[in-house]
Amino acid sequence: MIEEAKLQAILSRDKDQDGKFVYGVKTTGIYCRPSCPARNPKPENIRIFKLPELAEAEGFRACRRCRPDLLRIADPGLSLVRQVCQLIERHVAAEEGSRVTLGWLAEETGYSEDHLSRSFKKILGISPIDYYDNRRTAIFKKNVKAGDSIATAAYGAGFGSASRLYEKSHARFGMTPASYAKGGAGAEIAYAFADCFLGLMLVAGTRNGVCAVYFGDNRQALLDELVREFPHAEIAADVGRLAAWSKSIVDFLQKSSEALPGIPLDMYGTAFQRRVWQALLDIGPGKTKTYRELAEELGAPKSARAVGRACATNPVSLIVPCHRVIGTDGKLHGYRWGLERKEALREWEATL
Repeated sequence: MIEEAKLQAILSRDKDQDGKFVYGVKTTGIYCRPSCPARNPKPENIRIFKLPELAEAEGFRACRRCRPDLLRIADPGLSLVRQVCQLIERHVAAEEGSRVTLGWLAEETGYSEDHLSRSFKKILGISPIDYYDNRRTAIFKKNVKAGDSIATAAYGAGFGSASRLYEKSHARFGMTPASYAKGGAGAEIAYAFADCFLGLMLVAGTRNGVCAVYFGDNRQALLDELVREFPHAEIAADVGRLAAWSKSIVDFLQKSSEALPGIPLDMYGTAFQRRVWQALLDIGPGKTKTYRELAEELGAPKSARAVGRACATNPVSLIVPCHRVIGTDGKLHGYRWGLERKEALREWEATL
């Protein structure tokens, strides 16, 4: 949910807030400064970004009327982060084979590596190098969707060569870059259904591990969601290894065991998402933490909403326990498979 103060600044076109943030409109794909004279968008269509570069990284285009991309950033910390983002963007756009390092960024900005890293992480929740890797990954995706070959897309994203992209492909994509480039084409995904006290469960996985755990009431609806996630993968009912993984999950739910079996995972996420998911794995059964507490533990106290989004995009519910996160008011806030299931899971774990 958008902060009330920022929403009011947008609705009142407050010029004093220019340079403090920009907002994107999901229905138009355009981002503006708070004082933009354009017609006010609906609150549910607004996304807030601390910097123009972050809006552009999400695919938004600068408004030609208010030119938010030409804003002078008021806060010194934000100004430094913007400078770093611009350096990274220029480096990637130049298609240079050399890798961005923290030392190079420190030299270019005139700040120490420690100050630069702490300032960047405090505002964005990730390190400058994580941001760099995320931007290269995003550009690679864009290139392959435009029809580039793997080698051309990798070079155009600043990887220098396709081999560098493959070095960490499992951590970055959960499947090979070639498979991702084709919308999952070449990836073999098996699925199986099972009934449990949460209703109908779909478990899907590749040879490497489980890539999806969905809950619902309709088999076709769950399968359709899996197909939307991997539109060109070879998706078929399971006849092999997945059966053992599915059985482990069902047994876990039926036997009330505290320790979920060690099931391998095959899931993709940005650097920040993966940090959140790892933090979720550290929350014990029957325990809870707030989105704010997780953000503070990650060294990004202002990123509670980003933590919430990472929880919402967690593809393997239950195994990565996003149901153990609650609002600062102690209430349940959002769950991909419905608040009733979230509450049922919490009540079930309380009996372990």
